[in-house]
This record gives sequence, structure tokens and C-alpha cells, in this order.
Amino acid sequence: MRRLRNAKIVATLGPASSTPEQIDALFDAGADVFRLNFSHGTHEDHHQRLETIRAIERERGRPIGVLLDLQGPKLRIGTFADGPVQLGAQASFRLDLDHTTPGSVTRVSLPHPEIFAALHEGAELLLDDGKIRLRVDRCGTDFAQTTVIDGGMLSDRKGVNVPGVVLPMSAMTEKDRRDLDFGLTLGVDWIALSFVQRAEDIEEIKAIVDGRAGIVAKLEKPAAIQSLDAIVAAADAVMVARGDLGVEMPAELVPSLQKQIVRACRKAGKPVIVATQMLESMIAAPVPTRAEASDVATAIYDGADAVMLSAESASGRYPVEAVAMMNRIVTRTESDPLYHDAIQASHTPPRAEAADAIGYAMRHVAALLKVPATVAYTSSGYSALRMARERPEVPILGMTPRVATARRLALVWGVHAVLCHEVVDVLEMTELASRTVRKEGFGECGQPIVISAGLPFAVAGTTNLLRIAQVQ
Repeated sequence: MRRLRNAKIVATLGPASSTPEQIDALFDAGADVFRLNFSHGTHEDHHQRLETIRAIERERGRPIGVLLDLQGPKLRIGTFADGPVQLGAQASFRLDLDHTTPGSVTRVSLPHPEIFAALHEGAELLLDDGKIRLRVDRCGTDFAQTTVIDGGMLSDRKGVNVPGVVLPMSAMTEKDRRDLDFGLTLGVDWIALSFVQRAEDIEEIKAIVDGRAGIVAKLEKPAAIQSLDAIVAAADAVMVARGDLGVEMPAELVPSLQKQIVRACRKAGKPVIVATQMLESMIAAPVPTRAEASDVATAIYDGADAVMLSAESASGRYPVEAVAMMNRIVTRTESDPLYHDAIQASHTPPRAEAADAIGYAMRHVAALLKVPATVAYTSSGYSALRMARERPEVPILGMTPRVATARRLALVWGVHAVLCHEVVDVLEMTELASRTVRKEGFGECGQPIVISAGLPFAVAGTTNLLRIAQVQ
């Protein structure tokens, strides 16, 4: 089953998309990777969904990626004695660690000492997804006295954001560690780490995962933008999580930040997902707004590896229609003659390394010889990633003997992952590539193809071979 587009679609599963029939319909509509959001649902819910995905994978003979999204630390205020309170502009409001005394119009509990440890005079606190804004006037290790800048109604356990402050806390909670252990036993392909602030957050989870899954850094905080290059280098992939990013930073900055993150990932050759509110109106309506369609198209013109649906496919009224619409938008955008111009205009020079040199040469050879497809024979996926970095104008067949690699490549731009057997020499690899190109419907006998690989075989990160062959 071949997708007629390069960018991939990530669909979140939830109450509206949990039955085998629903998940099967989402795959047919265009989903390449399924997201299991561990902020919601039980372990048993996610286990059943993953079993369904694997059954569809076996039936269709196509690798399907599964992304486990960890909840991350949720910072919330306490409760109020008499229900919601109205905070007026310029009013004084206190936050403290006293969780035994219910809140009032003048104070409320904030049971997170790590926040107080990082606050300083003049810092801002955002409550309830940024609807209420506070300025810190005085603070200590157990309190913050603030002035209300933007007021409003505040109710129990609303979320807290601290923009511009690096909090001295791990990106993983105890719940995340339990969820991570469970997901690894299930065999998920990607782990998304929420609220990444620095590269050390990625290194912490990588030490636990130990190569059993790829790590996606979710960029949701301003501190992450300040450490962007280091985080991109440490992660296996990146998600532009525009929801919290748009809460902690001015909305007008988010579009340029999205482009900055996508460009940094493309330069490094790391997959990048653009997420949050892409087709938000399709939660309740069968068609998106024109602005939403343009939003998806913009991510594709920028060269993002994947675009993601959240509530649209997890809890909306039209989950299959949302995936089908995203598929149509992506396909139509990539058929625009200006698309290739935009992709090439945003191309960055390769590194002076063998793998990048092979990828760079492959793109130019493929264009010169007008090949129907390129082939990356890869054990770890590295060869396919270096080819995808170049954004060639023809498909990339990611041939691998490892099912885990094939599933991870389901997220990567332009890669059609194919599971194959181990090869022992270049001749066998060439013959296998030729047969696969023909079998998968990418080329016909007599047409040229370009193959990249690493010698010796089965050694990760050794891309050093470029071979031109004919389909036999």
C-alpha cells in the first residue's frame, strides 16, 4: 500500500477512534503513525489500541509507527473554598504551599516548590492556559505575592505556566516513568517527551530507553527555543507543540518559531512534526476552515516530515474525515509546482561527512538520470534519514531487515519503508533493491535506480556507498 505523498500524517487515538474498524478506517484514510496520548486513557485502553494497530499492520503488509506521548509534569493550582473566584485587574493575589487551607479571592495553593525556587521579582505566571496573567512582586521559597495583570474567572486545579523561567525539575514524573516502562514492554516505536527545557532532559530519557524507541522532543517552552540546536542534536525527532508554546509566548511569535524549528530539524536531518489545532474546527464540523487548510499547507511547504491530528481524530465527531482531509491537503500541496521550488529554496548545505555526501550526491544523480525511485538499504534507518534530509523529488524506499527500523521510518519524509531480509554482499543488495522497486510499483524493468547503503552491512551509521543500477 503506497502513499502518493512525501509528508506523513500522525493521528491520535481516543474515544472516537478506538475500535478495530475505526483504526482501520483511519489507516485507509491516510494515517501513517498512530499517537497514544498517555494524558488520557488507561494502560489497558492503549494496549488494546496497539494490538489493533499491529493486526492491521500484519494484514496490510505495511509498517505502521506508534508514538507514545508522555503527559509530563502538569503544574496546577489548588482548590477554592466557595467555588470559582473573579480576579480583577491590579488586584493582589498570593500563591503559596499551604495546601490544607482552601483558596479565596486573595490567595490559593500552588503545591510546586520547584516553581517558587525559580521565580524572581518581575517574573510572570500564567493561569488557565494563559487567560489570567500575574506579575510577581515579591517571592520566597514558599510563596509569591503577585499583581493581577489580566484578570478573569479562576476555578479549581487550573494549569500554571511559567514563561521565561527554567524550572529545576525533570521532564518526567513518576507517572511518566510507569507509562514509559509499560510502553516499552508493548514495543512502541517513538516516545514523545513533554515540556522539554534542555538537552539534558533528552539524555535522561535516552538512558532509560536505551535504543528501544526513538525520542521525540516536544518543544512547548521558551527555554527549549533558547537551547534549540542542542535539543535537536540530542533528540531523534522533534515536535512543534504549538498549544503550550502559544500560551507561554506571544501568539504572533509562534509562526516564525515554527519555521525556525522546522529549518533546524531539516538542517540536522531529524524528523519534525508540526502539531496542535491543525484542523481544530473538524472536531465538530465535517470540513475545516480555509485558514486551517492553509496552516497545514504551510507546514508542508516548509518541508515538515509530518503533520499531526490531536482531538480531531481522538475525540471529534469526524475522525476519519479529518485524516482524509489532511491527506488531500498534503497531496494537493505537494503537487503544486511551487512546492519543489520552496523545498529547494529552504535546503541547507550538507555536513562535510560521508553520509551527507552520499545523500547530496544521490539527490543530484536521481534528478540527472530521472530515476523513478531511490533506495536506502539500512539497518538502523540512518541511510534513509540522510537521504530524506535532501528532500529528493522521487520516493525513497527504506529497505531494512529490522521491523523496528521500518516502523520508525513511517514518520520520515518521503520514505516508503519495506521490511526485507539481511543481505551478505552488494550484488545481493542490488538485486533485492531491483526486485523491491518493481514489486512495490515504483519502477519498471530497464529504468535506473540509485541505491545508498553502509558497508559493512548491519553496522549503524556507516552510510558510505552510492550505487547506480537498473531495474531487472
